[in-house]
Amino acid sequence: MFLVLLHLAGGVALLTWGLHMVESGIMRACGAGLRQVMAGSLSNRFKAFLAGLGVTAVLQSSTATGLIASAFAARKLMTPVTGLAIMLGANVGSTLIVQAFSLDLSWLSPACLVAGMALFERGKGSQHGNIGRALIGLGLMLLALALLVGTMRQAETAPAVRSILGVLTGQPLLTAGLAALLTWCAHSSTPVVLFVMSLAGAHAMPLDSALAMVLGANIGSALNPYVEGAKGNDNVRKRLPTGNLLLRGGVCLALLPLVSLLADLLSGWSSDASHLIAHVHTLLNLAIAVVFIGLLGPLAELLERLFPDNRQAESPDAPRYLDPSAIGSPSVALACATREALHMGDVVEDMLRRSIPALLGDDRRMVSEVVRRDDAVDRLHEAIKLYVTAVTREGLEPADGRRAMAIMSFVINMEHIGDIVDKNLMELAAKKIKGKLRFSEEGAAELLALHEQVLDSFHRAQAAFVSSCVKTAERILDDKVTVRDLEREGADKHLLRLRDGRPESILSSSLHLDVLRDLKRIHSHICATAYPILEQQVAAE
Repeated sequence: MFLVLLHLAGGVALLTWGLHMVESGIMRACGAGLRQVMAGSLSNRFKAFLAGLGVTAVLQSSTATGLIASAFAARKLMTPVTGLAIMLGANVGSTLIVQAFSLDLSWLSPACLVAGMALFERGKGSQHGNIGRALIGLGLMLLALALLVGTMRQAETAPAVRSILGVLTGQPLLTAGLAALLTWCAHSSTPVVLFVMSLAGAHAMPLDSALAMVLGANIGSALNPYVEGAKGNDNVRKRLPTGNLLLRGGVCLALLPLVSLLADLLSGWSSDASHLIAHVHTLLNLAIAVVFIGLLGPLAELLERLFPDNRQAESPDAPRYLDPSAIGSPSVALACATREALHMGDVVEDMLRRSIPALLGDDRRMVSEVVRRDDAVDRLHEAIKLYVTAVTREGLEPADGRRAMAIMSFVINMEHIGDIVDKNLMELAAKKIKGKLRFSEEGAAELLALHEQVLDSFHRAQAAFVSSCVKTAERILDDKVTVRDLEREGADKHLLRLRDGRPESILSSSLHLDVLRDLKRIHSHICATAYPILEQQVAAE
């Protein structure tokens, strides 16, 4: 009994892992193209339905398709009706691989494994490697399915197995709940439905219980994008997963009390129970799409009332571009992270630009605003760091890996610059205001000149980060000489004024030298953003 359960658990685990490899391999190889296909289908609900069906048939994950659609909807790139049509198509698309696996494809498993391994070894981290990864995953899924079928045939006569399955007989709610839980854990209905097919094909489970598990698997599959969309406070992202759960989950719940009647009606359709389960899974989702695709307007209005757009109240400094649905496609995800890093850079640039005018002008209000914006810098730094870390959890192509490190270097140095402005320059400004201190006209001019040079270098750093231009990065490093000369010249002239006994220079002496030092420190962090760009050029050569 223990060995039977162990083999079953191993078969389901292998099936789930194979599905994960197919999804991740396809997303890495074709993720950007699939997103373009979806973006080009937003003119009407029928095109959107076909796009959702096609993208999910390739990805074999309605959850991934739902996350992409939710991200598009959150940016107002599609209407709720179009987004719901994509979800209906995704539900149908996720059943196609079940149809394929209901055929005799035993010869395909070794072929996929051999071809996939050859491609993977030939081009690790490349396009060929990603396609090879997907083929290996497909081969593992077919192998796992054969393992499950063989195990169930051996266990069919085992009394303990029959006792466990007997508990589920006549308990559609319990059976569906178990299937929904398994689907939620596996993040896909495919391995659960294939497992049910193996049970039904081996005559280890009656048809009504198998139908209840199929309904439960569909409910669990609708739960996954709902749970992912519920994270965070963005109501717009919650609309599509909730609508999909209402349609798919609601229909399945309504059919649960009728599974015995449905089993009686369907029992004569096919002598092969596994094929029948695959057909029911597909026809169920196709019927939901046909019935509700014309009624999506009222549902969209209901969802807009239930989840009103609440993003107007969000801070303009909150993360804007970190799309969770793009993580599976590194090139797209890193582009999102780059946009967010530039957003963070704009906030830091605003702090740096206003810091010296606030210091020289004794503007308490401006000092408070600059200090407040450092909190936004910290939030953006944390969000970008976690996002890029999620992208790099699995192997990246060399160029993507270098780009990820360049993004991390940029945001870390931006965060350091923000801290220097907040905790050093603004504290000096507060001390100057409190002590009613003044800089000499010459001293103020020296600070402004150095500040202007640092700002110029900062703008070059932003341009170099976007373009990866080596000449711009080299120009930033050349600016070090200019900044060092301005800092040294300002310090020397300040000491000369002290020797002449000028009172304003004596009172503000330590402040003046501290500001020069902090601006030089800021420029050091600006220069640090140029080194990854130069390293990328060396690696490319």
